Amino acid sequence: MFEAVETRDDNHVAGWVTTTDSARLWVEVRGQGRPVILIHGWTMSSQFWRRQHGLADAFQVVTLDLRGHGRSETPLRGQTIPRYARDLREVIRALDLKGAALVGWSMGGSVALDYWHQFGGDRLSGIALVESSPHPMADAPWNTHRYRGLGPEAVRADMEAMRLDRAAFGTRFINEMFISGQAPAHALRWMRAEHLLTDDHTASAIYEDYAARDYVPLLPTVALPALAVYGRSRHMCFGPSAGRFVAGSIPGARLVILERSGHLPFYEEPDTFNAEMRRFLAALP
Repeated sequence: MFEAVETRDDNHVAGWVTTTDSARLWVEVRGQGRPVILIHGWTMSSQFWRRQHGLADAFQVVTLDLRGHGRSETPLRGQTIPRYARDLREVIRALDLKGAALVGWSMGGSVALDYWHQFGGDRLSGIALVESSPHPMADAPWNTHRYRGLGPEAVRADMEAMRLDRAAFGTRFINEMFISGQAPAHALRWMRAEHLLTDDHTASAIYEDYAARDYVPLLPTVALPALAVYGRSRHMCFGPSAGRFVAGSIPGARLVILERSGHLPFYEEPDTFNAEMRRFLAALP
């Protein structure tokens, strides 16, 4: 059940969905029409989609904070991609959404793919993957992730570095998401604050789980309209090679490369991103 606690206006409500394992997830709903569910990345939050709120003029825009992220509660257990996908399922059912499009950014793309793995196309009409890797440790030419060909020890080393100086880690991480390698000062402030809402234990547990998962075999099974949106940067960015692989592996998927974006195409080029999203959503059956 969705417990609305804030009504910002006639087309914007916010509140809680409590999962079957008693985790309270923060959810916001804007607008009416076909539902589009925006799923954020690792140690990020629904706030990162603020430049997509305008889509609510034609669609029902649903944002949520994954467990342990943003305003959502941080349970001791459940920091896995499959559990996050079940959380997503419970949000969809609580809001009684039908024909929804999932839009997963970075780690959120893995959550969307795991939803497909567990529940198929039930209550869905399409899937969009934004700067997302189906297998961060894949030893394959398309994979630009720094963990390419490496094992879990590389992830654990990074997580230990994060714990030693979380603020500095967050600053580097956010800067590298931008195509220039430097976030605007105002963006760095609020993005780092959102990053720090996820505690060290949760950040480490979910990242180690995410990095080890391989969704490559699942891609050809996706039997929904699909969109792949990627940036182009020498900094942290999966980029065109991953985008071509993902779009080429999902039957009928369309690929969009945003040339002036890094890992944040929806934030760095919101007008182009939103136009492509509108085109995708309008064509869904």
